Amino acid sequence: MNTATWEQAVRWFRSQPECAQAVCQNYFDLPVRNAAERYAQSEEFSEVLRLLGIGNGRVVLDLGAGNGIASFAFAKHGWRVTAVEPDPSEEVGAGAIQSLIDETGLNVELMRCRGEEILLPDGSFDAVHARQVFHHAASLEGMVRDTARLLRSEGKLLATREHVVDDDVQLAVFRAAHPLHRWYGGESAYSVSTYLNAFKSAGLRVVRVWGPLESILNFYPGTEVERQRLLRDLGKGSWGKFGVCLERIPCVRRMQIKQVINQDHTPGRLFSFLLEKP
Repeated sequence: MNTATWEQAVRWFRSQPECAQAVCQNYFDLPVRNAAERYAQSEEFSEVLRLLGIGNGRVVLDLGAGNGIASFAFAKHGWRVTAVEPDPSEEVGAGAIQSLIDETGLNVELMRCRGEEILLPDGSFDAVHARQVFHHAASLEGMVRDTARLLRSEGKLLATREHVVDDDVQLAVFRAAHPLHRWYGGESAYSVSTYLNAFKSAGLRVVRVWGPLESILNFYPGTEVERQRLLRDLGKGSWGKFGVCLERIPCVRRMQIKQVINQDHTPGRLFSFLLEKP
């Protein structure tokens, strides 16, 4: 179909009674302030803060900021935030971000433009946060290149919850299963190597790559307790009666997780990336 706007697609999603839990898990619920408060207190954002730190006046670009939940959370933790969002929606776009700014007075500057159209000087930001952004890019390499330009030396880019596929067949399967793609047509995904090549081509150094089970960043809406329980269960099943002991060894545990990730070919599975500008 692909005729709806993103706002219309999300409104349809909200209207489905069976999707009520998923609406909240995706932070699509209204009022946006409630969703933003919940995200700011989430285990996912706690991990974002662990990786990027408290702001203390540093400047972060929230790329593809959506309804502003991450911009709100960063500003509450001392970051000076520039939120970039082209969609004008009052519910899921720039209008929602402006409402959060007006309501809270938090230190957020809003730019209503695409990620490839940010007219700011090179090296403007200490960090860039991009939650579920790059797989929406018209040109992955182009958006990554433009984003890297805006980072200062030793600045960090944290790209989280990017959809991954192995090939075009998986991409088609992922799109067919996505509840909103058939309405607005904006979902895509790439292989891990395609993401990494785009980051490296832009001159960024790869610091960490996390697969679906390796971080709460990807495991949400599951909890960290649930993630750890699953990892323990995987360890027990890997080497029979010895698994319980072996999974306590950090290097063995990492090997187990990597083995599971390498065997996972679910279309649209989630990966996150931490990059640094030399």
